[in-house]
Amino acid sequence: MKVTIKDIARIAEVSTATVSKVINHKDHDISQATKDRVNKVMKECNYVPNVMARSLITKKTKTIGLVIPDIRNPFFPELARGAEDKANEEGYNIIFCNTDDELVKEEKCIDMLVEKMVDGIIFTASARRKTGVESLKQASIPIVLVDRDIDFKGVKGKIIVDNFQGAYQGVSHLLDCGYKKILFISGPLQSKPGIDRYEGYKKALKEFDIPDQDAMVLEGEYKSEWGYDAIKLLSQQGVVFDGLFCGDDLIGIGAIKALKELGRDVPREVGVVGFDDIYMASLVDPELTTIKQPNYEMGYQAAGMLISALEKKSIRKKDILLDTKLVIRKSTIKK
Repeated sequence: MKVTIKDIARIAEVSTATVSKVINHKDHDISQATKDRVNKVMKECNYVPNVMARSLITKKTKTIGLVIPDIRNPFFPELARGAEDKANEEGYNIIFCNTDDELVKEEKCIDMLVEKMVDGIIFTASARRKTGVESLKQASIPIVLVDRDIDFKGVKGKIIVDNFQGAYQGVSHLLDCGYKKILFISGPLQSKPGIDRYEGYKKALKEFDIPDQDAMVLEGEYKSEWGYDAIKLLSQQGVVFDGLFCGDDLIGIGAIKALKELGRDVPREVGVVGFDDIYMASLVDPELTTIKQPNYEMGYQAAGMLISALEKKSIRKKDILLDTKLVIRKSTIKK
């Protein structure tokens, strides 16, 4: 026979209102001894509160949605882990959604989260998204943006990194090493991170007196296949280069594979710099020089910011810009 809240109240010798307060964590006016007794009875009776019923009363599900573009990209699981750790610390659960970086799938994920009555959403938008999601505008759900910056209704804050400075660091390092003809193999340039990295790339070239016409960007996907295909395409076209700045580490890893197949020595003939510092960057041969993003911290801070907004706590800073760091490995060398 199913145990009810009335049964718990009777066994614990308290009112049903007291049990309800304990279950919903609104028990500041209840003694610790009473709370302990109620929790002990619930445990002994294997009583599990009805989450949906409780959410109808509290108007909260203690659940957060996390929307990420590509779970296969090692950058995002670490970000997700940071968000999950912080959410668990605060008594929240997370529903993960992978969109495959597709706008239609992204909107379906958002609709599902709205239907599930999540309290808020941590959102890393598709690299091709330029505007907000219509269902989010209508639902008025609090949102914290991570990694990719878009302005639309409901955004409570943003956790982003200094992509401009990171790209500038990476390209400057290639130039400092003596590489002269540096190409940028990018992901989609519709997103602000892609645009900022392109601007950082151009600034470094300018400061080293590289003519504008020598700047070259190839736009594709944040995938190793794109890095590989881009190098093969450049080889077929006879494009001369001795340095590569890659939009992320996956592109860099794909590029190194193609360069090795073409018989080009990395780093003696071609220097390669990636972006992100995923765990695979130190496993590829040669190990990839890259720009490190604090992806775990991004997820952790995003969850903290969102939960503060949900619980009406003051948010010290709505837009947080985190620094990047140059990590020098064996895919670059002083010439």
